[in-house]
Amino acid sequence: MLIGAAVVLFIASFLGISGCDLPGNACDAFDSPFSWEVSPLGWGSFLLGIAGAALVVVSRALPQQQQRKVAGLELGQLGVAFTVAAAWTLLMWVFESSSAGAGLILGLIASLALAGAAIAGPLVPALQAPLLSAPRPQTPQPYGMQAGQAGPAGQFGQQGAPGGYGYPGAQQQPYGAQPDPSLGGGQQPFGGQGPAQGQAPAQAQPQGQAAPAHGQAPAADFAPFWFAVPVARPLYGEDGSPAPIAELAPGTWYLAVEQRGQALVAQTQDGRRGVLQDTTGIQRG
Repeated sequence: MLIGAAVVLFIASFLGISGCDLPGNACDAFDSPFSWEVSPLGWGSFLLGIAGAALVVVSRALPQQQQRKVAGLELGQLGVAFTVAAAWTLLMWVFESSSAGAGLILGLIASLALAGAAIAGPLVPALQAPLLSAPRPQTPQPYGMQAGQAGPAGQFGQQGAPGGYGYPGAQQQPYGAQPDPSLGGGQQPFGGQGPAQGQAPAQAQPQGQAAPAHGQAPAADFAPFWFAVPVARPLYGEDGSPAPIAELAPGTWYLAVEQRGQALVAQTQDGRRGVLQDTTGIQRG
């Protein structure tokens, strides 16, 4: 609807802006100017509305982390302001004109539809999704390990070995799901350990000392990873406050920097950190 209204507004800019109420055949010789022959109307109304539509479309085409700001405003917000200003100035031209032509009337209708579509965009969930998907982040590597270098079996971030994280042939498992044995080991569930891990240290401990529970990795074994949420989920402060500090949106990659039980400490693109309590169904990058 937004693009269609902008096209109609562009067509209306080449139609006559003045009508003719003269008696007889006098109107046959009347040549009505169009908007581009009247600079304040063409450049201040029609072009302003078309530019606003272009800014809104570009804003919706970019992922959230690639949004740009002009004078503190996002491109979409600036585009909405342009479309509203164009509709207002065209309304004033129609009121001030003694005989409005087809260009003014059609331009006013198109500018009102354009402003309405631009304003309703952030309010309609179906129109909030970006037209381009977010770029896939680079897989974080363990400290001191190069990309493609084989590391210890089951180590997070291993590249080049079948079954390791990031291996192209391995199917990604949902967060908390069990790996498929047919994939040659596959990706281990988040917080779990591969076979034979955590058992050898337990045998070397004295008999009077309890061994760590099998399947529980110590906090030192956690490595940051990228993830995306399937639906919008709140991010709460690390101080335990009940009010969310941000909202994680689907289609955007976030960095998990710490694990707290079943929850994750996530970092947003603007540097804010908080606790994601609901980690079901997240997709690891």
